Amino acid sequence: MRLALLALLLLTAAAPALYPAGDLSLGKPKARIVVEEYASLSCTHCAHFNNEIFPAFKAKYVDTGKVRYVLKEFITEPANVAAVGFITARCAGAARYFQVVDGLFRRQAEIYETQQLRPVLLDVARQAGLSEAQVTACVADPANRAALEARVDAGIARGVDGTPMFFVNGVKVEAGVISLTDLDAAIAAAGKSKR
Repeated sequence: MRLALLALLLLTAAAPALYPAGDLSLGKPKARIVVEEYASLSCTHCAHFNNEIFPAFKAKYVDTGKVRYVLKEFITEPANVAAVGFITARCAGAARYFQVVDGLFRRQAEIYETQQLRPVLLDVARQAGLSEAQVTACVADPANRAALEARVDAGIARGVDGTPMFFVNGVKVEAGVISLTDLDAAIAAAGKSKR
């Protein structure tokens, strides 16, 4: 009996957290304006947006209830960085998903400089409450990889061919490296049109 209980406790400790399906978002669910970002955790321009522009964007639009921000996962090279990172973020659960994404973007340069994804990934995951065993189980789960591939395929079907790519109320924002000014203009235009 004790061995069965111990085995159950070990399995429970190693089980990944709830893997949320669908898109994850920040902000008021019924906001009139929806900003979707297709991003890859391996994309340096995406990291720049996250680290330098997103905090002001979030404070101005998301935190005030004007915009719902939706992160759409996409994979660019090196694909393992993006895939393992997004799967781990999802395994942290909806409440900690953006914490893991932000942590990986903020430490992306370290990953590239050291050529070591695992120590950074495990440290970021640990800060979000995941153990190494949970991360390993989560990343190894073929259902999690298949779910990520389906999300990426949906982006490809929509015409996404690079990151970051933004849509405001379904309209693609035509900009090279996106700035807050670019988003301001797209949000203002969306606010004037009927949804």
